[in-house]
Amino acid sequence: MDDSRRPVKSSLVSNLFATPRQGTAGKEAEDLDLARAGDADGAAFTRLVEPLRRELHAHCYRMLGSTHDADDALQDALLRAWRGIGRFEGRSSLRSWLYTVVTRTCLDIAEARGRRALPVDLGPSSRHAVVGDRPVPEVAWLGPYPDVDVGGGPAGPGVRYEQREAVELAFVAALQHLPGNQRAALLLFEVLGFSVAEIAAMMDTSTTSVNSALARARKLVERKIQSPTQQQTLRKLGDARLREIVARYSTALEQGDADALVALLTQDVTWSMPPLAHWYHGLDAVTDFAVRLPLTGCGSWRHLPTSANGQPAVGSYLCGDGTGAHVAWSIDVLTLRDEHVAEITSFVGPEHFAPFGLPASLP
Repeated sequence: MDDSRRPVKSSLVSNLFATPRQGTAGKEAEDLDLARAGDADGAAFTRLVEPLRRELHAHCYRMLGSTHDADDALQDALLRAWRGIGRFEGRSSLRSWLYTVVTRTCLDIAEARGRRALPVDLGPSSRHAVVGDRPVPEVAWLGPYPDVDVGGGPAGPGVRYEQREAVELAFVAALQHLPGNQRAALLLFEVLGFSVAEIAAMMDTSTTSVNSALARARKLVERKIQSPTQQQTLRKLGDARLREIVARYSTALEQGDADALVALLTQDVTWSMPPLAHWYHGLDAVTDFAVRLPLTGCGSWRHLPTSANGQPAVGSYLCGDGTGAHVAWSIDVLTLRDEHVAEITSFVGPEHFAPFGLPASLP
């Protein structure tokens, strides 16, 4: 990849990140020739990458564990690719070449920013509610991912994880425990279907190194993720039952109904709230937290259903004084086991709402 610098005009950036426009297969070769020749405004290059944009963004999220980091990585990678496309000789597919650029960009960012964490990674659970818990800004926290951006790009027959499984919280959290090269190798092979030889070329290493990275990555991920996956659980439940569970969760919080909430939870339920460090494990601890804080000690709640990381979720809105608007508070992602909630991960912060298309407040 050639990263030589061309002047970057504002029109180029606008084109690269504009709403996708429908192109035709017959124009791909023409657009590639135009892009190689010096696509001054980026229009031809944009048409080439549009069909891959969402799956590339999802790959960035899996690598980095943050929607905002994924935005930065994709923007940086597409600018690098546009500057270097004159050197693209077509010995691999354009998709493979773009994944090379994007993966290397993500590895650079991951090395600079470190891995993302959840509260469960930092210390033991709390047995009782911690009142006055404060954010821990020095930790790089894992963030939620809006399902609309989960790519469904082509993949080979050996792919192990389907696209939605590959953004589930447990899987993305497990990836954060891997070194960057192992994370990249696992995603490129198991999720995206590239061969070991292709991955070796992408990462400028040997097939032996890729196979070693894959073996190590598989062992760690298999230890950390549960079976069945959330996708298997959700398909078994069906849409109607799933909507009912989400509605019951929202109603219990809005009405301050501890019994209704507890009835939804497993005995070993966990509740965590990044960027707050304390988290709770087990029905007694979670009930103590819920009764003392969200059910009685915070204010009034309203909720909007959504979906995050291929899982059911709600946007939670809080009115602390009971007299004004309900403002964006957290994206609550629910992990289900059978018909009960086994994990609640509340990603606290209004910055999470815009990527989900959710309003900043409710009247």
